[in-house]
Amino acid sequence: MTENNEYPEAINAAGVRATFANERYGEHERNTFDIWLADSEKPTPLAIFIHGGGFVGGDKSRYYDSEDWIRLLNAGISIASINYRYMFEPPYGILASMYDSKRCLQYIRANANRYNIDKERIACSGGSAGAGTSLWLAFSDDMADAENEDPILRESTKIVCAAAFSTQSTYDILRWPELIGIPPYQNPEELLAIARVFGLKSADGIDLFAQHKIREELDFMEKMTKDSPPFFVFNHYEGGIPTNEDELNHHPLHAKALKDKADKVSTEALVYAPALGISDSSGKDVVEFFIEKLL
Repeated sequence: MTENNEYPEAINAAGVRATFANERYGEHERNTFDIWLADSEKPTPLAIFIHGGGFVGGDKSRYYDSEDWIRLLNAGISIASINYRYMFEPPYGILASMYDSKRCLQYIRANANRYNIDKERIACSGGSAGAGTSLWLAFSDDMADAENEDPILRESTKIVCAAAFSTQSTYDILRWPELIGIPPYQNPEELLAIARVFGLKSADGIDLFAQHKIREELDFMEKMTKDSPPFFVFNHYEGGIPTNEDELNHHPLHAKALKDKADKVSTEALVYAPALGISDSSGKDVVEFFIEKLL
């Protein structure tokens, strides 16, 4: 049985239905989320999970079977899982997808009383596209718009910490050759794909390198500073020369690039990339990391 004839019923690995399912945070049909509330009379911390899928697929059911969710709920941390529009939908590009996740975060904050959430203790996590979005939220300056007519958009976008699985290092994809050692982009198909990531319909006659505004907005790694919240990264992919798009998008050198930047600016980071021999001396997993930072 599915909800809205599209998504699996919102039931977690312990067989517990979401406290609120298919909550709406915006006007787009995919502006929905599910939330499981930890059993508490006092407002609880919240971990928001953002699904992957290359910004062209996937949905909020991705983590329903997560045992980590059960551990977090048992520790007193509530869980939300969200949908967002895909990058091929107006207003197009990765930024449109990430702005939906931003709005969902703000919506939950604006309705913290309804969900019994402590709006000062919110974290984000996800895999691949959801991982990059989580880090974009973590490293960006507060995007609250105090003068906006929409009260949702007046809410803060700051989070306490983030966890990223098989993440990219930046969505300024033009930087990937320098970061993970691949040849510079020259193939027309590659350039078209990057143009669409940037929200452009074509790369014809366009100097993608000159698209400074969108490149800066998408370059979440460059946004990282010593004041950024702590983050957790795990990458299970093998190293070596990428042989397909999946290996390129999730290469462990992305994790190394984030660790190198964190070391450079003195941001707290727990990074695991076994293929490259990168681990953290604490040995903490993501649940332990969230419990430490949120409770």
